[in-house]
Amino acid sequence: MSLSTGEPVLISDLISIMEDETAEKDDAGASRTRIAQAMAKAIRKFVEAGQVKVIVNTTGTAAAQTGTGTGNII
Repeated sequence: MSLSTGEPVLISDLISIMEDETAEKDDAGASRTRIAQAMAKAIRKFVEAGQVKVIVNTTGTAAAQTGTGTGNII
């Protein structure tokens, strides 16, 4: 999926993380740690969902090609 398509999922995940920790009253340090871990997981999920669009330029024959690719995350 494109990152623009995945952005609402990331926002939803981040809101859920905050809502899950709203009731924490006993251990703020543990809550911050849980929030950081959950946010890192949500961000990783978001980044890994991105598609890469690549244009590859090759040289050589049909049997033996070499080339490089350049592209953008969409």
